[in-house]
Amino acid sequence: MTLALDTHWIWDSWYLHDGTRWHGYYLKAPKSLGDPDLRHFNVSQGHAVSDDLVSWDHLGTCLAPTESGPAFDDTTTWTGSTLRGDDGLWHLFYTGGGSAERGMYQRIGHATSTDLHRWERVETAGQDAGFCLDLAGPNAEFYEKDHAIGHWHDRAMRDPWVMRDPDGDGWLMYFTARAPGIAEPNAGGAIGFATSPDLYTWTLQPPVFVGDYGQLEVPQVFAVNGQWYCLFCTAADHFSQVRAAATPGGPVTGSHYLMGDSPRGPWRVAPGFLDGDLPCRRYAARICDTAHHGGEGLVIMGFADSGKDSFKGYVMDPEPIVIAPDGTLSVQRLSQAAE
Repeated sequence: MTLALDTHWIWDSWYLHDGTRWHGYYLKAPKSLGDPDLRHFNVSQGHAVSDDLVSWDHLGTCLAPTESGPAFDDTTTWTGSTLRGDDGLWHLFYTGGGSAERGMYQRIGHATSTDLHRWERVETAGQDAGFCLDLAGPNAEFYEKDHAIGHWHDRAMRDPWVMRDPDGDGWLMYFTARAPGIAEPNAGGAIGFATSPDLYTWTLQPPVFVGDYGQLEVPQVFAVNGQWYCLFCTAADHFSQVRAAATPGGPVTGSHYLMGDSPRGPWRVAPGFLDGDLPCRRYAARICDTAHHGGEGLVIMGFADSGKDSFKGYVMDPEPIVIAPDGTLSVQRLSQAAE
């Protein structure tokens, strides 16, 4: 197995290559909690490095909730993404949850680093340290910007994925969200969207995708051979009625993807389901391109789940992704001795 700790559960993760080594970031919580469901509100971020995405050297905690609250992230510092900016700094965008709302409202945080391990929250006048973006402003009407109590368990704005805009000079952010006014909760999931000229000032834009699932978690947007993909994860009980009926074999839990003509879409749900099982085998997956770093191409990585009663809490070894002539993706599953 890879990215495993004896004393902590590991779940959502994200990766980058700095030109020399792979860096893996992940959510972790102590196994001493006993109940794996408690991990979400007892979380910190860990950091490890690797030459091959299989053998890892753990460097310890790199980000944790703000200790001196109240703050937008004094309860949780959840999933994010990491990249290098034009200013030469490394930038971490992450999900923050605050005690003032019992962690039920999520917002986007921002920190920078010179060494990919010691992160400093970006200071903005009049805001909590690290605060980056909320569901506010002219385009907030396109989102479920207030917690629809009884409709869903939280106010979703999480899992930011940030990348350079291939069609301009700025930057793009994608995140997990929900759209308002949709009667069926499982038809209201959305991929939120924001833009920035410099990684510091962000403008909320309308979602780039709405529908089919109640949650499209941990989005990751990338292109291969001119085809754009948006990876996401979801659960079997979060399929809309229409999507459930259209899925061969029925709903499963795991990771699937959208296909698009550009990073702004339009996006469509790919046929089938990429990497799902009941009970879940792997969740919150990421796809890494190893072709320029000693590997053979795309691989998928995510944490071993299998549910609360047998939660495993480590990141599985990478498995190859195969691209068909029509651009659709499939996973070449390998035997996992640790499963």
